[in-house]
Amino acid sequence: MMIRRIAALAAVVTMALVAGCGIPTEDTPRELPSAGPLRSTAPAPTTVAGPLVEQLCLVRDGKLVRVDRRVTSLPSIEIQLQHLLSGPTQEESDTGLTSALGGTNVIAGVRVEGAEAIVDVTSRLERASRSDEVLAYGQIVCTLLTRPDVRTVSFMEQGQRLSIPRADGSLSGDAPLTVADYEALLDTP
Repeated sequence: MMIRRIAALAAVVTMALVAGCGIPTEDTPRELPSAGPLRSTAPAPTTVAGPLVEQLCLVRDGKLVRVDRRVTSLPSIEIQLQHLLSGPTQEESDTGLTSALGGTNVIAGVRVEGAEAIVDVTSRLERASRSDEVLAYGQIVCTLLTRPDVRTVSFMEQGQRLSIPRADGSLSGDAPLTVADYEALLDTP
């Protein structure tokens, strides 16, 4: 009888251990990626030596920092936003660069009409703090305005133009954004 109880107990313990394998528990919730076409599932980018320069705006110490990356060909506007959403390279991270866009998958698409880049979002870039939200929008605006075909940037959600926070805390209303809206946050050498 004792052997049967031990065997039954061993079987229950083994089943519990097998059932618990495979998916570890986490202490904090994690955002799941959206199905949007511009989400970045790629690992952190690496440095590529190329003859051309792609500029992205990253963050260091609460300031927007323009970063030059060498590329073999100039990326499309969609690819440039994917590079921005991928965050800093390891070398850039080693110099203290980060991104206020980390973990966000809110960009559904981007198009250029005339000289205005229109960024379609699936939801607002509302972050834990107001300064992160401003930096996140600033990163997108300042990155897109490095392109020769873009002079202003607007954000849309479900066909409606969004009023976006500027560096001074004011909202853009219906006006498109420019680098001047985030100039106070630019880290200039």
